Amino acid sequence: MSRSRSGLTVLDLCTGAGGEAVGLEAAGFDCAAAVEIDAAACNTLRDNRRKWKVLEVDVREINGRDFRGVDLVAAGVPCPPFSIAGKQLGHEDERDLFPEAIRIITAARPAAVLLENVRGFAASKFDDYRARLKRDLERLGYGVDYRVLNASDYGVPQLRPRFVLVAVRRTSFARFEWPEAQDNTPTVGDTIGHLMAAGGWPGADRWRAGAQSIAPTLVGGSKKHGGPDLGPTRARREWKILGVDGLGLADEPPAASFPVDGLPRLTVSMAALIQGFPLDWRFAGRKTAAYRQVGNAFPPPVAQAVGEAIAVALAGSGSRSWPGCRRMFGWSRSGRA
Repeated sequence: MSRSRSGLTVLDLCTGAGGEAVGLEAAGFDCAAAVEIDAAACNTLRDNRRKWKVLEVDVREINGRDFRGVDLVAAGVPCPPFSIAGKQLGHEDERDLFPEAIRIITAARPAAVLLENVRGFAASKFDDYRARLKRDLERLGYGVDYRVLNASDYGVPQLRPRFVLVAVRRTSFARFEWPEAQDNTPTVGDTIGHLMAAGGWPGADRWRAGAQSIAPTLVGGSKKHGGPDLGPTRARREWKILGVDGLGLADEPPAASFPVDGLPRLTVSMAALIQGFPLDWRFAGRKTAAYRQVGNAFPPPVAQAVGEAIAVALAGSGSRSWPGCRRMFGWSRSGRA
């Protein structure tokens, strides 16, 4: 198994478009394999990281023994449905992939585990389920902690709270500390202002000046429900305050002929920057499929921050300072690399 400069490796499950994986890469983890069932997302991973081992399979087909010795198993497994909340962690619903993650972790025996999910997984209705998940990991020899992290605390210009669980071998767990919140989050206007101006729109500067806050949570939707729009009615109202038409996405930035006081739509590239992806990350598939990958992703800067904290715990020494997403991913206050 190849090693990164830090000597750390990660098996990433339910990788999607690679938000978690690229963030962990920035934190020093070499991707041993990225497991994803969606064809468009797999093409995105292959297009951006040709050296990664991309496995286009269901996680149920993964044998954890094949990855024995990996340092970290990370996964954004789907949230268990409400119907199984409080029931025994097991096989009640095929949509629940937490048992598969535990199965793989049991066989792979990584030094650490990172599981992320929607904020709702921290709700009281999942108390019993989370407790059983924690006990399963503790029985495997890990110290376990979890909390809700807000992406905007780590340089992402978006209100995106996520449930994050970290498990580290007991010999190293005492050294794990959650990354501290940062105060350098750029605004939506500063993040994508240069893209809004790229088509020659004369209203770009005015728009940027009015978009000086963070965005509501991007919603990717599912294959069955939801097209390329920016979420439900409340979210679209919040986007309108930022000067964005949330009813759909555009193929290109607003052109020179677009009204100065008009409401532009985001492009997939704009949404990706708001989600915290690197400037050069490209998404395979048509607009709807590409935007779904963006909207469902774990923001890379959050994964980076947590990954660095895990790396420090495993190394037993090193700086706890976090370099910040704008430096790692090429952001600047002007929105340009």
